[in-house]
Amino acid sequence: MVQKPSTLLLKWYDRVKRDLPWRHTQNPYHIWLSEIMLQQTRVETVKGYYARFLERCPTVEALAGAPEQDVLKLWEGLGYYSRARNLQKAAQVITNQYNGIFPSTYDQILALPGVGPYTAGAIASIAFGERVPAVDGNVYRVASRFFGIREDIGVPTVQRRIRALVQDSIPTSRPGDYNQALMELGATLCSPHAPGCEECPWHDLCDACQEGDADSLPIHEKKQPPKEMDMAVCLMTCEGRILVAQRQERMLRGLYVFQLLEDEIRPERIQAALDEEGLACRFVQVLGEAKHVFTHRIWNMTLLHFSLAFIPDDSWMKQHQAQLVTADELRRLPMPTAMKAAREAALKVLE
Repeated sequence: MVQKPSTLLLKWYDRVKRDLPWRHTQNPYHIWLSEIMLQQTRVETVKGYYARFLERCPTVEALAGAPEQDVLKLWEGLGYYSRARNLQKAAQVITNQYNGIFPSTYDQILALPGVGPYTAGAIASIAFGERVPAVDGNVYRVASRFFGIREDIGVPTVQRRIRALVQDSIPTSRPGDYNQALMELGATLCSPHAPGCEECPWHDLCDACQEGDADSLPIHEKKQPPKEMDMAVCLMTCEGRILVAQRQERMLRGLYVFQLLEDEIRPERIQAALDEEGLACRFVQVLGEAKHVFTHRIWNMTLLHFSLAFIPDDSWMKQHQAQLVTADELRRLPMPTAMKAAREAALKVLE
């Protein structure tokens, strides 16, 4: 008797699936948190963050009521901080509109801030057993190989076709496990390079495996490389404290950074620019260099120490969302990973 592809995949999944903490629950809040954290982040990294986050915010209501700064601090190091802000916004929607009860249908979940079709599909299928697809990058790769999709998967019509094929393949029983099995296959055997086709439960059914071109699928146009830019990170000290500001720009919004100056690394030019901004200062020394790669840009940072001649007045501090902090206060503030080397240098200066 020939077994269905879904049966083969689920048998394989039951045998080899990784033991992950969010796979021991059907709590939609826990599943949602794990899915948001796993975006653009390695599984091993997420485990620790997941446990710490749930310890501090064990329920949707707790997350909704937590200070944003605390939420961003819990997220520190994970990157893509809009995920954390949207997570809290969605928790507030659930608390206010659903009386703290997590919405139970795909369409309701999809309407939450920061939740896209993949995340909504994952929560709806895993927590509530709804027969909907959860198509992430791993699943696009698995599906394009299994179904033999040899077109650019960046094209919306191709993506819709893949989603429809995955939808049709979902069994009526265990839809959540099936979606997780597809993700597991993509994360382990059906890797981007050198896929383990011989060990795959779909070895005899996969179009790309039969055609021998799994390595070349999925097809997608090459992305533009990130733009490199010079960035001066100015560590400005005064009376044993250091100046930080809360970012208002969309990128890294809500996180604390040191004084930043784009496309200039010469101390004398930077000092003149800082003076024009109302920050009278004296250049002390270059403290080193650092580099951080974002999705669309690369910061090549020079870390410079300046001594403030006087503390900026209250109106300047308020306008720039700035404050002077001690070493202990600096440790507690939520800062982006891009500022990691600068914070370490700042703590050495302060201590």
